[in-house]
Amino acid sequence: MKKNVSKELEYYMKLPYTVEIVPYKDGGFFAKIKELEGCMTEADTLEEVLKLLEDAKRAWIETALEEGLDIPLPESMREEKEYSGRILLRLPKSLHRKLAEAAKEEGVSLNTYIINLLSARSAEKELLKLLTKQTKQNFSQPVGV
Repeated sequence: MKKNVSKELEYYMKLPYTVEIVPYKDGGFFAKIKELEGCMTEADTLEEVLKLLEDAKRAWIETALEEGLDIPLPESMREEKEYSGRILLRLPKSLHRKLAEAAKEEGVSLNTYIINLLSARSAEKELLKLLTKQTKQNFSQPVGV
């Protein structure tokens, strides 16, 4: 392995990647590193799965470096959180029904209807912030006599 690749490998190995561990019902564990797609392993014991995951991480990063691929940073180090554009939303059945009926009346999907509601409310909040700021500025200036 080239010296600069080795240096980079050690840099990435020390980063605080998100480790997810799932115990199997019948015994054993599955583990993966969330940010490194495909970096996963399984083992009978927690100690073993952690060691194997460290080996898998090293192999994953080493391969990515040798192939010239981008290596994602841990979520905790990213400047701006990446959003998928998807959320799981739980709401009362009655509200679900009201929203679905309103969407049908407007001839749009429930998803589009909810996005429109959220967008409108978000715009209202921004406008209110601007108006509040402007009002404070107007009242903080001395009134001429």
